[in-house]
Amino acid sequence: MKGFSRYSIGLPVVIGLAVFFAIFYKEYDSSLFGGLTVDAKMIAGVVLAVILILMRDAGLMLRFRQMSAYALSWRQVFNVNVLCEFTSAVTPSSVGGSSLIVLFLKKEGVEMGRASAIMVACLFLDELFLVLLCPLILLFFSADELFGASNLFSSSIKLLFIATYSVVFLWTVVLFVALFKRPNYVKSLLQLIAKLPVLRRWKDKIEVFATDLALSSGELSNQSMRFWFKAMGSTCLAWICRFAVVNALLFAFSEQNGHLLAFARQLILWIVMTVAPTPGGSGVSEYMFKEYYESFFPITGVALIVAFVWRIITYYLYLLLGFLVIPSWITKSKDKEE
Repeated sequence: MKGFSRYSIGLPVVIGLAVFFAIFYKEYDSSLFGGLTVDAKMIAGVVLAVILILMRDAGLMLRFRQMSAYALSWRQVFNVNVLCEFTSAVTPSSVGGSSLIVLFLKKEGVEMGRASAIMVACLFLDELFLVLLCPLILLFFSADELFGASNLFSSSIKLLFIATYSVVFLWTVVLFVALFKRPNYVKSLLQLIAKLPVLRRWKDKIEVFATDLALSSGELSNQSMRFWFKAMGSTCLAWICRFAVVNALLFAFSEQNGHLLAFARQLILWIVMTVAPTPGGSGVSEYMFKEYYESFFPITGVALIVAFVWRIITYYLYLLLGFLVIPSWITKSKDKEE
């Protein structure tokens, strides 16, 4: 955890704010704030958005407790969840949270085999939710509705989404085979892939993950259907609440409907943001949200204001919580080791 410094927190904040103010300066309209009125509806919508993100965290914490056979207390899973969200926020493509779950759980007293199993199971369930939700959304909306009018931006997003979704789909299949069918075969395959020159810098991490995957199979393949239904229920709660934050903000700042489409576009946005090169998608998320949801708001520039509120609730909050929790957590972990 030594690598997380004030620079780790400051960089994504600076990038996000720089993009926000650059776009705001370029598209400023004097009628913007005159058209916004702080009333009971706006306050209720923002409060609802905060409640939804808290429910999302409750779902993730419940899943950690379920996966640990309730060996972890609510305080422990709160710490693990905050640490995972923080590391996702300060690393590109939101990869940090998943990769460090094993470390966080081990520090909380979970033995290595179970910690690896929890990490892989959480990763599998998250990917499975996204993979299954996409076909359901396509039943209700056309490509033009999901990606916007045909232009360079929407066409680029469509191609990026298709490519990224294909990778996520294949990765979910690999996880399924590794967990329930042929763990040693997948382990050998990953170790072979890790030897490719283009992946040389990640060779050690891939081999460690391949070993964790094989170990996790023994822990998870014999779990009951009830175990998986409960874990998937917690996963669905977490993701639905996260996506619905935008619906709450749409209620707060707009009179328009289209809530189902707004929810559906969150899936597109999330899939695309997994390949964002900046820490936690800083800057890219703000710009994408503004472009993707601008049509939902009658006044030019409101989408950017809402994007900033959305990022405060779903992103900057976790940077602050991580900054507050990490020092005491590290001290407590060191005391346990001594």
